[in-house]
Amino acid sequence: MSSTYETLAEFARSGGTIYCFALFLGVLVYALWPANGETFKKAAESPLRED
Repeated sequence: MSSTYETLAEFARSGGTIYCFALFLGVLVYALWPANGETFKKAAESPLRED
């Protein structure tokens, strides 16, 4: 039984690492995508605007 647990635990660690890395890459691509630049620029300047 412990070998089954160890196998599943190793898979979970590897899968979690791969999942987090893929999520990180997805966020990075989204943040650096050229079409999103104007949206982020407006959001960065919004506290400076007077309404």
